[in-house]
Amino acid sequence: MVLTESRAMVPAAAVAGYYFAHPEARYFALGKIGRDQLEDYARRRKIEWEMAVKWLRPNIGFDL
Repeated sequence: MVLTESRAMVPAAAVAGYYFAHPEARYFALGKIGRDQLEDYARRRKIEWEMAVKWLRPNIGFDL
């Protein structure tokens, strides 16, 4: 990752920042995804169903 003369990060997908922890912080999950969400994801990404299942398997909340 590098900064350009205008201070933009390259590659554009790079993430940088300051992260602060707090002993009372709590994290949560939003839940598993449904079949309709997986179908929509595959359609929007223009990928095959099997590829979407491969990438999202740990988050799937229904029987395949």
